[in-house]
Amino acid sequence: MSGSVQVTQKLQHQRQQQHHYESSCHLSTKSSVSRQSFSTYKTSSRRLQTTVKTEKGKEVVKLSPLPKRAKRTYLAMDTDKEVIGYVVPVFRASHDVVRGLAEAQEEDVTEEGINYVAMRNLFVREAREAMEVKVEKRTRTTHIRESAERMELGKTMEEWAEFRKKMNPDSLTHRPEFIVKPRGQTVWEGKTVKLHCTVAGWPKPRIVWYKNNVLIDAKAHPEKYAVESNYNMHSLEIKNCDFIDTAQYHVSALNVKGEVSSVATIVVKRFQEGKEAGPLDPKPRVEVEGVPGHPGCGVMANKDCGGPGRPPVEGNSSILGYYIDRCEVGTHHWAQCNDAPVKYARFPVTGLVEGRSYIFRVRALNKEGVSRPSRVSEAVVAVDPSDRARLRAGPSAPFTGMIKFTEEDSTVGVVPGEPCDVVVTEATKSYVVLAWKPPVQRGHEGVMYYIEKCISGTDIWQRVNTGMPVKSPRFALFDLAEGKSYSFRVRCCNSAGVGEASVPTGDITVGDKLDLPSAPGIPVATRNTDTSVVVIWGASQVKHLVGYYIEYTVVGTDKWIPCNNKPVKQTRFVCHGLTTGTNCVFRVKAVNAAGYSQSSSNSDAVVVQAAISIPGKPTGVSLVEAVKDYMVLAWTAPANTGGADIRGYFVDYRTVKGDVVGKWHEMNHKALTTTSYKAENLKENVFYQFQVRAMNMAGVSKASLASAALECKEWTITVAGAPVGLHVLEVRDTSVVILWEPPAFNGRTPVNGYYLDVKKASAGEEGWKAAHEKANKMKYMKVTGLKAGTSYVFRVRAQNLAGVGKPSAVLGPILAQTHPGNKEIYVDVDDDGVISMIFECSDMKEGSEFVWSKNYQTITDTSRLTIVTEKGKSRAIFNSPSLEDLGIFSCVVTNTDSISSSYTLTEEGLKRLLDISHDHKFPVIPFKSEMAMDLLEKGRVRFWTQVEKCTSACQVEYVFNDVIITEGQKYTLNFDKSTGIIEMFMDSLEVTDEGTFTFNLVDGKAKGTTSLVLIGDEFRELQKKSEFERAEWVRKQGPHFVEYLGFTVTPECNVLLKCKIGNVRPETEIIWSKDSIEIAEDDDDAQKIERKDGDLTFNIGKWVIKQEKPKEKRKKPTAEDVPPPPRPKISKADAGIYGVILKDDRGKDKSTFNLTDAGYQAVMNELFRVIANSSSEITVVSTEHGIILSSMVTYYNEELRVGWLHKDAKIAASERVKSGVTGEQLWLKINEPTEKDKGKYTMDIFDGKDGVKRVFDLTGKAWEEAFEEFQRLKAAAIAERNRARVVGGLPDVVAIQEGKSLNLTGNVWGEPVPEVSWTKNDRELVSDERYKLKFEHGKFASITITAVTTADSGKYALLVKNKYGTEAGEFTVSVYNPEEEENKEEKKG
Repeated sequence: MSGSVQVTQKLQHQRQQQHHYESSCHLSTKSSVSRQSFSTYKTSSRRLQTTVKTEKGKEVVKLSPLPKRAKRTYLAMDTDKEVIGYVVPVFRASHDVVRGLAEAQEEDVTEEGINYVAMRNLFVREAREAMEVKVEKRTRTTHIRESAERMELGKTMEEWAEFRKKMNPDSLTHRPEFIVKPRGQTVWEGKTVKLHCTVAGWPKPRIVWYKNNVLIDAKAHPEKYAVESNYNMHSLEIKNCDFIDTAQYHVSALNVKGEVSSVATIVVKRFQEGKEAGPLDPKPRVEVEGVPGHPGCGVMANKDCGGPGRPPVEGNSSILGYYIDRCEVGTHHWAQCNDAPVKYARFPVTGLVEGRSYIFRVRALNKEGVSRPSRVSEAVVAVDPSDRARLRAGPSAPFTGMIKFTEEDSTVGVVPGEPCDVVVTEATKSYVVLAWKPPVQRGHEGVMYYIEKCISGTDIWQRVNTGMPVKSPRFALFDLAEGKSYSFRVRCCNSAGVGEASVPTGDITVGDKLDLPSAPGIPVATRNTDTSVVVIWGASQVKHLVGYYIEYTVVGTDKWIPCNNKPVKQTRFVCHGLTTGTNCVFRVKAVNAAGYSQSSSNSDAVVVQAAISIPGKPTGVSLVEAVKDYMVLAWTAPANTGGADIRGYFVDYRTVKGDVVGKWHEMNHKALTTTSYKAENLKENVFYQFQVRAMNMAGVSKASLASAALECKEWTITVAGAPVGLHVLEVRDTSVVILWEPPAFNGRTPVNGYYLDVKKASAGEEGWKAAHEKANKMKYMKVTGLKAGTSYVFRVRAQNLAGVGKPSAVLGPILAQTHPGNKEIYVDVDDDGVISMIFECSDMKEGSEFVWSKNYQTITDTSRLTIVTEKGKSRAIFNSPSLEDLGIFSCVVTNTDSISSSYTLTEEGLKRLLDISHDHKFPVIPFKSEMAMDLLEKGRVRFWTQVEKCTSACQVEYVFNDVIITEGQKYTLNFDKSTGIIEMFMDSLEVTDEGTFTFNLVDGKAKGTTSLVLIGDEFRELQKKSEFERAEWVRKQGPHFVEYLGFTVTPECNVLLKCKIGNVRPETEIIWSKDSIEIAEDDDDAQKIERKDGDLTFNIGKWVIKQEKPKEKRKKPTAEDVPPPPRPKISKADAGIYGVILKDDRGKDKSTFNLTDAGYQAVMNELFRVIANSSSEITVVSTEHGIILSSMVTYYNEELRVGWLHKDAKIAASERVKSGVTGEQLWLKINEPTEKDKGKYTMDIFDGKDGVKRVFDLTGKAWEEAFEEFQRLKAAAIAERNRARVVGGLPDVVAIQEGKSLNLTGNVWGEPVPEVSWTKNDRELVSDERYKLKFEHGKFASITITAVTTADSGKYALLVKNKYGTEAGEFTVSVYNPEEEENKEEKKG
């Protein structure tokens, strides 16, 4: 039998009802009901009660009260509001609600169908509304008819709602809505981000921004936030984003009709090498002394399980356990997952809501306390592994989103089979984790599981999760008795029932199965480099070893510092980042999931420095003195000490006789501590050779090169011997300091000076050069002027009264190059005014010491200096600085590569240091700027100053007229210690505020004071400005002038009156006037007004063509109809007082410009300036009359003054030299120029101030070319004027009757008088009886032909010629016969 189940809901206290179908299922059961559909109505009620009834009408289920507000569930519905499918929602019910629901189900369910209803309620987000279920039978026809009726009713209701909406008189008002919502963004740290949104609504909504539900006050934090609202577009700008700015930002819009909000998430990323950091990424680990460092955190994602990763670094005591915290993504509430600390670095977290995302963190515990939280894990979604795999794989077949059953469908449920492979994956004294595989037989729906346990030795099985079955094939059991053994099994269930139990597991004893690792073997630490040590240890015997942690401590301290952040698998590790010269001890710990092992035994102490070796060979073995039975030898210490101090030297000798040498013998069995030796018990006149070996703690070096064969006989020379003990200090790129000892043999008189020689190592003996001219009485010298990267050698010669002795052994080669680790001595003055010299060395080795010297003599007297040495830093403190301390102070670090430096203290330098010392003893807080005053918007006054630096303890005292000011209604005080800006704000200035404002600062023992005096006229002026700013603010609330009416002159010389307006609306009136007369729209001047955005302009010189009415008939335009030429840019007629008025319902603003008198003159001066600056450079043009200098301007005004100067003297107007203007051309004409006209010409154009000058130098080539062109044009003009030509009198054509006489006279001109001739048809005529040719008065040439005949017809010409040219006056003579003409006409007729 088939039917349908419809779930309806009866509400007892209902104010508003909304119909939303929440869920629907069509599944099979064992009852007679074959098709069931469930729907709910979403509502808000105070208290609801649901009863479920069967077909018999018996109540079988009674649920508990529900919350006031119901949340939506998930249904797939068609347009008829019919349920067509079910979407499985994310389970979000709380544990208490689910447990109560399950208990009610087990107690009251009596029928299979009702059991199914209760089971399916587990998938609802929250059991929030009580339901009354009735079962009734309906046919498919009835069901379809009811659906159609509901559809028609819904359509009718929608039409009625639309009609009522149109009839509503207040239809314009509506609640806010987001047209454009703010979008989440991800930005880098330090950048600026902006959130935008567009909101519609009437009345205009009020916009408020929140960060994590906390109101954002942009005015209180202008350096961080900026909020803008323009034309319904709103934005929030977050400046200089920091990591803490990662949050959810809400924007809320509110008006009288309601409120809406939207949210956007901002994520600030922090840049890291090779990896981008996010808000959920791990943070750097920080250890706290005594408390363990926070552990790492990793999560294995499923619905019920998560846990910490690797253990942390311990503090001063071992770790007792861990606390695990969880937080749902999107919230900030951290909940502790375990009440008692867990020992292992793993823990299953239960009670998670399926489908939600979580992040985890871990805290470690030892006897000192609880550590800070670990780095946050990545966000993990609580989803079953099987569901996760299915979601990743995607659907196996297309899914329409609906499940439909017909009456003929078989929907009988299938009881699932038994799970398989039930195993214990983890077992500790705190919990046991089970895992299994789903059953093969499971039907068409999902299955859930019940877990049962049994104490070993009994047959009583107890269900563990009685309240709620689990979906995940993995389950953690807690609250088991430690030491007892248990067996476990699993049952499957679905809507059809509970299946058979699985095969039980074996006996599992509750206890820690994972042992702690054993302690590693004793570590052995050996030197590696100056900053690292190699540590080797024996392996730990343990299963599932994670790795080892290495720690070290400096001898004399109890603080153990970790060497590695991640455990290492090997039994060898190089510890880097150690401080050179420190004495360190190491220990090792092994770690696995159970925790740390005991620490290994401590290693032997080792000094952090490079491994040592035997030294290099000494050099330069030489003889410095000889007597009958002994010789004094000297040599140079080896450059390479092998990393340890030279402890001594051994000298060997052998005899030499000709080419035969003897065996080497030792001369001293005890090591020598100096670089010289007196070889005794030698034989006179015998030759010897010597060699030297150096020794340090690593051994004895190889022998030096053997000396030359030296004869043992007494010296008789009078000059001093060779200096000995040459060594070098302070090697730099361009300088070195050479030091030496006096010779062992002084000669007959004492040594009174030394000479130092230097040469490049690659040069020959001729390359030696003296480093100085005069003898040096000191036993040291600084050699400068060296070339970086070049090797040099040095030698020294001693001088006495007898002369200069032999040179010493050569020192070098020395490479002129600054040692990378060599620093310079610097002088420091501390806060107490103590002056000291400081030298630092990062290459300290075992046994290295700082040795201070003055004038290169070791300081032994501590009355002037106190030496304090700490690790790699040595400080020489002046006890009482005075002139006695002047000199060269140097410091050498022994057992290093000649690391040294010096500092020369001069009298001037000592005075400067004493001044600084005084300032430090009595410090003054430095001000970057003294107190100043700013006027702000609304007339507020800001007094401020800024200090250069201050500490967080700095305090400020605000004083006015010796009275301390406190924060209140009148004063707002602010001190930003990060920037050093101190501010005091006042809303306005009153009469009582006249006086002195002072900021008193105290920062420790430093003090500072800054004041500002406002009295008299200065105060009153400031008060007026404040009141004006207040009035300005009020004015700007309505339409106003951003820039008042002024003028400008364009490059085209158009004079514009302009202003800029703001806060105008379409209805705002803009009225122009001149001399208080409004300029109407039909006035000619109205065409001169232009508006572009917020700019208004009035073009004074614009040429306006008057528009006349069209005439009936189009007439030919007369001269009067032609429009006049453009008017001047500005004239006296344009003078007047111009004004602009802005007004609307918000207010009125007015601006005027006085274009009369001074105003008119200012405009003209600006016009003159533009004209003057537009003038081009002067050009020169030659004519037949002279030379013209000219310049072009954009526009010329008659009032513009232009002057010309010749050789800086004003040119007076004359007939020969004239100036003027033609159009836009300014010119100077020089007629008939001479040599006197050469020189510099200057055109001075008035620009309203000093004038603009254009200069042209009419000399040299410019003069020559211009004058030559003038002469050429003048000559051409003269020639044109005097050349011979026919000036008139001759016709073009002459028609004459045959038999008549022809007399023609032509007017001739030419200077000198031209020669005249006549031609006919290009043949010259000669005067005879037929042709009478005459030339009279040099002007008139005539030709007379008596009784012309037809033969006289032809082309005639009058030719005139002189030295300037020739010209012909041509004409045509046509002779006709009347009778012949008549005969021709008759023939034609």
